[in-house]
Amino acid sequence: MGEVKVKVTQIKSQIDQPQRQKRTLAALGLGKINKSRIHVVNPAIWGMLNAVSHLVRIEEVKE
Repeated sequence: MGEVKVKVTQIKSQIDQPQRQKRTLAALGLGKINKSRIHVVNPAIWGMLNAVSHLVRIEEVKE
């Protein structure tokens, strides 16, 4: 039982979103629709995902 990983895919545009949410997407390595990144879940990442949950799709990665 190791670390939990999630695949985060941006599904909506960041246009007309607050600057704070745009910076959160950039910190997650996103910025364009359909761009994906895999992250190890920790409290900081989880908080960022909650802040932009309406702009991204989150899927657990099975290894």
